[in-house]
Amino acid sequence: MRDLGVGFGRLLEGQRWMARHDRQYGFGLLPGLITLVLYGAALTALAIWGDDAVTWATPFADDWPSPWLGLFRGLLTVVLFALALLLAVLTFTAVTLLVGQPFYESLSERVDRDVSPDGTAPQSGLPLHRELWISARDSLRILVRAALWGVLLFALGFLPVVGQTVVPVIGFFVTGFFLTEELTAVALQRRGVELRDRLTLLRSRKLLVWGFGTPLGLAFLVPFVAVFLMPGAVAGATLLARDLLGEETAEARDADETADGDEDEPVSGS
Repeated sequence: MRDLGVGFGRLLEGQRWMARHDRQYGFGLLPGLITLVLYGAALTALAIWGDDAVTWATPFADDWPSPWLGLFRGLLTVVLFALALLLAVLTFTAVTLLVGQPFYESLSERVDRDVSPDGTAPQSGLPLHRELWISARDSLRILVRAALWGVLLFALGFLPVVGQTVVPVIGFFVTGFFLTEELTAVALQRRGVELRDRLTLLRSRKLLVWGFGTPLGLAFLVPFVAVFLMPGAVAGATLLARDLLGEETAEARDADETADGDEDEPVSGS
């Protein structure tokens, strides 16, 4: 259970790091704002025409008596919007990272240099267009996985009681996992860690991943919050990536040296 607290702590540390380096914070908000406007327009359109879409997709229910027709289509409309909202949360990070790739890449490198004992950061050595291609390709693969989970959870949502209690909780943990994958990818791609290896790494530390990603996913459900948390989330994910790879930080090194010094200090007698 300790990993849950560590993961959440990395999320908070990322936000604090960003607060101490606010010069570029304004630029970090722009990609999120652009993505938010696009997603807001799509969800608004779904809210307006969702009923029509459900009616078109369920012609077999046209002759059902009242109130079953209204209840059935009303439930499907709600579930459809909930699924769209889940997918929006899952894909918001990927789209925002693509829009703001140069900034977030630079931000992640700066965090690495700041916390690294030797003040250096791993470099991918790839040109920007190659990094964009890899990021877009991997994000699409993650989106397919997330969509499959979304369809499964959508179907399970029809189960009595379980669909309204257990399934939403599972959905939040799934969201947290994929959010963490997208965010840590910025730092892990610079280290040459491929998608398959990243997923294996994340699965090996699920509690750490959930501690970071699940609270962030819940926060992202609040309008505009994702925009303001995104730069700090990238910073925190860089710290989390170092944890996943077992990389030492300057803070941990100094703490170890202090502890060693205390142990070596002779105890004075009375």
